Amino acid sequence: MTDIGGRMLRLRERSSRNARTLLGACSVLSTLALILATPFILSALAPDGLDWGRLSSVSQTYGALSVLFSAAALAGVAASLWYQARQTQIAQEAARRDAHRELVVLALNDPTLLPCWEPPSTPMTATRRKQILFTNLIVTNWESDFRLGNLGETALRDMLDGHFRVEIAREHWLTGGPGWLLSAELSDDPKRRTFAEIANERYALAMADGPPVASSQYFETMP
Repeated sequence: MTDIGGRMLRLRERSSRNARTLLGACSVLSTLALILATPFILSALAPDGLDWGRLSSVSQTYGALSVLFSAAALAGVAASLWYQARQTQIAQEAARRDAHRELVVLALNDPTLLPCWEPPSTPMTATRRKQILFTNLIVTNWESDFRLGNLGETALRDMLDGHFRVEIAREHWLTGGPGWLLSAELSDDPKRRTFAEIANERYALAMADGPPVASSQYFETMP
């Protein structure tokens, strides 16, 4: 019974495929026949005295317009595809940034995880290492806003001028700035290079301006 059922199933599948093939062939032949018969149909339906030359000129004019409309539609499709690709890239970058932020937050909340990261280039306490990591999150957030167009160059320079007044901010860029510059140079995103160059420029100006504000001077001690 199983063999018979299988043969019957295969026969039905073959019959279905043959029917689809026949239907496809009929569709193609019908389309070709309609194309070949179109001039005769138009000639039979056209009124007496129809100026076919004038009609041909009008149709050519509409044909030229249709080319323009088609080009505009194609440009719209290309712009839409570019926008979708850009949005996908932004979403992927946001996902990577969020994942990195979660890892840093885990290390900030649990100091025993700090040795899981690469060692600092200069000796420092665990508290200072946490402060450097948190400062890196701040700068990363500014970079994202700058690349997305939410932060202009003038506003960025103003924020970095205030940022590099801080002792920890200068230490962060001293140890991590070369990595930021190298990563930006290897990137194909010109906005990343511009951000790193501006940050390095404001850091150099802050260093030339004088000593930073120490973290111990931030807050007044209680009497």
